[in-house]
Amino acid sequence: MLESLIINMKKFNILKSVPANLPMINVDTDMIIPKQFLKTVKRTGLGKSLFFEMRYDENGNKIESFVLNNKPYDNSSILITGKNFGCGSSREHAPWALLDFGIKCVIAQSFADIFYNNCFKNGMLPIILNENEIEELTEYSKRKENIEINLNEQDISFGNKKIKFDIDPFKKKCLLNGLDDIALSLKQSDKISSYEEKMKKNKPWIN
Repeated sequence: MLESLIINMKKFNILKSVPANLPMINVDTDMIIPKQFLKTVKRTGLGKSLFFEMRYDENGNKIESFVLNNKPYDNSSILITGKNFGCGSSREHAPWALLDFGIKCVIAQSFADIFYNNCFKNGMLPIILNENEIEELTEYSKRKENIEINLNEQDISFGNKKIKFDIDPFKKKCLLNGLDDIALSLKQSDKISSYEEKMKKNKPWIN
């Protein structure tokens, strides 16, 4: 039964993309994916509604000034943004929408805790950098050239420079190996089955 719940996360190691810059602070989850799109429990199809109220006008036309509506940023896999990204409600649809659009890494000065952890659970890399490093990457994004994120080495390469970033070792291991919570549980399936058999014998009334 557990097997049917696996997300099949892709392994994350090296990511190359032109970074898109969204210079805003306190971007909450309702801005990332508005509440009217939360009816689905599928992880696909939400990308078209990502940042809906900022990407489209009241007639449903794309707003030309919004960064993700412009080439080459409309194909960006990396988003650079401001402090406290992903605040507000705890909806997991927020990382789903980003991933479905194609965003696999978000770089910010800080994240809301629940959003930050939900990123890892869905195969997305959130990177925390200081203000000067964010400004440096923001300026580079204007060149419309690729940057490279190497998770194994924990660095970001752009031009002739590199920026190091920190990450929890366990979260890093999960991303590198494409492991979500269910997959981690399945790695202990033998121990789980053994425990269940013991429970059947020692406390049969539970079953």
